[in-house]
Amino acid sequence: MLLSISLPYRPDAGAYFDAIRDLPWAAWLDSGGCGRYDILVAEPVATLTTTNGKTTVCTGGLNEDADEDPLNLIHEQLGEIEEPLPNIPFAGGALGYWGYDLARNFYHWPAIASDEEHLPEMAVGIYDWAFVIDHQQQRAQLVSRQRHAETVNILPQIMQRLRGAAAAIQFRNDFLVQGSIKTNLDPEHYRREFEVIQKLLCEGDCYQVNLAQRFAAKATGDAFAAYLELRRLSPAPYAAFLDWPELQVLCVSPELFLQVRHGMVETRPIKGTRARSPDSAEDLQRVQTLSRHTKDLAENLMIVDLLRNDLSKGCATGSVRTPKLFEVESFSNVHHLVSTVEGRLRQDHHALDLLRDCFPGGSVTGAPKQRAMEIIEQLEPHRRGIYCGAIGYVGDDGTMEINIAIRTLVYSHHEIRGWAGGGIVADSQCEAEYQETWDKASAMLEVMQYFGGKLDL
Repeated sequence: MLLSISLPYRPDAGAYFDAIRDLPWAAWLDSGGCGRYDILVAEPVATLTTTNGKTTVCTGGLNEDADEDPLNLIHEQLGEIEEPLPNIPFAGGALGYWGYDLARNFYHWPAIASDEEHLPEMAVGIYDWAFVIDHQQQRAQLVSRQRHAETVNILPQIMQRLRGAAAAIQFRNDFLVQGSIKTNLDPEHYRREFEVIQKLLCEGDCYQVNLAQRFAAKATGDAFAAYLELRRLSPAPYAAFLDWPELQVLCVSPELFLQVRHGMVETRPIKGTRARSPDSAEDLQRVQTLSRHTKDLAENLMIVDLLRNDLSKGCATGSVRTPKLFEVESFSNVHHLVSTVEGRLRQDHHALDLLRDCFPGGSVTGAPKQRAMEIIEQLEPHRRGIYCGAIGYVGDDGTMEINIAIRTLVYSHHEIRGWAGGGIVADSQCEAEYQETWDKASAMLEVMQYFGGKLDL
């Protein structure tokens, strides 16, 4: 039975989220003032966490381990597909993260990079309610299909918390970044890796590789204040804050990985970046340069071709097309070159099948995808963990909206980590590529320094 209760609309969902975030597995999918919906959830009826190929399914406080495909296990938890609800993107289903290293369940490549994340490759909650804020219609609703008996007992508590939410966020600001912020690829190390990639490109071994560096520092306290500062500096349409046991994820991603709605599929890869300039004339010049730059256009087109192939695995024959190519989208600190690829999901395919077909996103691997991932494993000192995976939801109505987990800080084990990378092709220049990673990381580094970190150059 569908429950839908209206609450006062607020343009900023932060105070509403603060009212529920002490509950287990609280998450905020945040439109950052750039999109239509914010989605708030907590207290899932089940959780699924995958580590080293084994998934632990927790329901009712009981754990059961399974060796099955983790996406199939999510599908089993979702059950029969419900009818979509108008103007409600998510009323229940799976919500969480699918880390980059989850791809080891679908592809096989040598384990070389050091695993210093010590986190599940996948962590997903199965939720039976959601608080949805619609910024277009200026509505806020607590919604639930009440598919699970325990939801009836949870909802009155949730409603009481939301109705009592303060007008402004009330949080403790005890977050502290301690000591130096260190990178795992200094300029000389980056140059050596860059030259290896160039050699492989010249030999025809691959034609694009995404190379990323990681920034890390010790930290203590509650990172919610850091997330609020990050979203202020770098608002983004596919942002998220996950406040989960043993970790917090602070994401301000500008990139849509996969959307499935009413059977239609969309992906919007980003390739090509320029830093913003405070001078308006210079800023416009950078937009024009990006929109015409041969190297950036080629880099973007390579990934469009890869994604067309990925989508074709799960989309109806002949339905995949590219309605928008090489559009410039501007954000607070960078301009990006963005294309749009669409298709129609096959009738025998679920959104989770499409996720498996396309994971991880080609814009953060390179091409060919598997070979690029093998090269990344050899050259990047540390595993990526959540970075370059995906964050979002797969609804019990078969809808899906997930981002590419870039511009993302992960806080766990008393350490905060962020990454930034870029696609390297034959025409790439080492200094420009290295600088691009710093441009992309600028807001994350500013937040880390704001809370006490010292940049160790």
